[in-house]
Amino acid sequence: MIILVISMIVLGGATRLTNSGLSITEWRPISGAIPPLSQSDWISEFEKYKQIPEFLAEHPDMSLKEFEFIYFMEWGHRQLGRIIGLAFALPFFFFLLKRQLPKGRTFRFFVILLLIGIQGAIGWWMVASGLVNDRVDVSQYRLATHLGMAFIILGLLYWTYKDQKDGWSYHTERPAHPLLGFSLALLVFLQIIAGALVAGTHAGKTYNTWPLMDGNFVPEGYTALSPFWRNFGENIAAIQFNHRMLAYAVMLVAVIYWLRVRGIAKLKPRATMLLILIFVQAGLGIWTLLMAAPLKLALLHQFLAIFVFLGAIGVWRSARLGY
Repeated sequence: MIILVISMIVLGGATRLTNSGLSITEWRPISGAIPPLSQSDWISEFEKYKQIPEFLAEHPDMSLKEFEFIYFMEWGHRQLGRIIGLAFALPFFFFLLKRQLPKGRTFRFFVILLLIGIQGAIGWWMVASGLVNDRVDVSQYRLATHLGMAFIILGLLYWTYKDQKDGWSYHTERPAHPLLGFSLALLVFLQIIAGALVAGTHAGKTYNTWPLMDGNFVPEGYTALSPFWRNFGENIAAIQFNHRMLAYAVMLVAVIYWLRVRGIAKLKPRATMLLILIFVQAGLGIWTLLMAAPLKLALLHQFLAIFVFLGAIGVWRSARLGY
């Protein structure tokens, strides 16, 4: 399940960055599993796409062959979502009926299944936002919600995997700075949400300098929108600045945590690996920014974020249990 969800996040990122997400303009949970099978079917789907604002604004000269590519990107994303749902639901109900689920853990498995189902609805809710009101992209807020839920599901699956690997028995030793471990995991999650806002507004294609933003530490126009809260999700300058600041915060807390646990033999290797991942990810983020967010670098940046997140969840779990 972890591998499937990681694949889903990567494919979702590719779908977003190739502007493929709005190519399927209807939500058909059952019949949508079958792609167009004839030339007339393809023409019909293409005609539906031609009616939305994105086509008129960005792809008025798109060919049917080009449409087939973005259609299959989105169809593959939705199809993988169906596979994930079945891959979890079928074994869950099998082991539930066989009474073979770990004692006292049924609720957690049910919550994961419920979140997977909700995630499908969030996906359509996100896509629907790009089909109306002359929008040419989905709402960045809904995109961030969709990505955030994917990482919550991934975190629950990873934590459950670690619990199963440990035999569901907790032999808690002295906790090792659990609040600091939680803070690091939370900051990484918030940074991922901030990254979704960057992707959703194409903020990575502007202010392509570092460490300053066009000669300023705090970019001009950071508070340009009113009310103030809108700057966090709609002001490109503020969105990119916040993403940078959260990266610095993640690195700082990771260093502090490493310094605190470097004398604990069981925790130091995990903290060291996470620290290395975070600094590599920061360097990759700067490179991606300086290159104006080309597709391959942007995808690699998102892919590495998955492992930073899993590392942070692992460190938090270890901090709580003391091993």
